[in-house]
Amino acid sequence: MDGGQGWADDVGVVELPGGVRVRGRRIADPAAPADFSLLLAPGPAPTWAHRWVRWPDFWVPTDRADALDALHEALRRGYAGERVEVACRGGTGRTGTALAALAILDGLPAERAVAWVRAAYRPGAVETPWQRRWLRRLPRG
Repeated sequence: MDGGQGWADDVGVVELPGGVRVRGRRIADPAAPADFSLLLAPGPAPTWAHRWVRWPDFWVPTDRADALDALHEALRRGYAGERVEVACRGGTGRTGTALAALAILDGLPAERAVAWVRAAYRPGAVETPWQRRWLRRLPRG
C-alpha cells in the first residue's frame, strides 16, 4: 500500500508533497478506522494506535519538542504505508495547523503552507496568527 491509500473515502484526506495521504477530521465525528491518529484535543480515543499532543484550542502545542516528535512519527507512519489521521475538537484550527506542519516537514515551503492547507483541506484551516507564526518557525523537511 502506498502511504495511506487505503481510506474508505476521501473526506478530509489531503495529499502531502511527497505523496502520502493524511486525513484530518473532528475528533468526535464517526470515522472509518485509521492505523494511527494524532489527537490534538480531548475526546473519545480511537481503538487503533494513537498519540495525544497537548495543544490548547486556538493556540500552538504546549511542548514544541513533543509536537514535532509526534508530527515526525505521523509522517514516518504514513510513509510506511499506514493510514494516518489528525484530529482536534473542531477539525479546523489545530488540525489544519498540524496538516500544514506535516506538509512543511514533507518539503513544502513554510510560506505556502497556510494557502496549501486551506485549498487542500478547509478554507478556515490555521485560525490564528500564533498558529501561522508557529508554522513559519518549523524546520523544513
